[in-house]
Amino acid sequence: MRVYRVVVRGPFQNLTDQTKSWLLASADEHDIFLSSFTPEGTFTYDKRLAAFNLRYEVRVADGSADGSAEDDPSTIALAEAIMFLRTMGIGHGALRAAVMDMNAMTERTERTARTELSKQSKRTKVR
Repeated sequence: MRVYRVVVRGPFQNLTDQTKSWLLASADEHDIFLSSFTPEGTFTYDKRLAAFNLRYEVRVADGSADGSAEDDPSTIALAEAIMFLRTMGIGHGALRAAVMDMNAMTERTERTARTELSKQSKRTKVR
């Protein structure tokens, strides 16, 4: 299982007065410092109502990433974001997604730790 963190960003656009009122009343609950990466997404924005983030944790089965759109974490998160924004009646401009492969980060960290252990072992033998 590959785990990805995806941040979908976009500008608010054509908000109705009712939507603006709701967003402003709820803004404190959607602060970036309260957010996390979740399968259903975490919606963050500030009271300026200029732009928003949706933070997703997307899981894709190993071996299923054959390049098809249904296995692409960016495509999955963008589809989720569009569905959320439509359901909530929130107008938006162009969306973009940034993807971080958490497995790759873990693999890099483990590789770095092994390299450091190897260097320490060599230093110990030289003394």
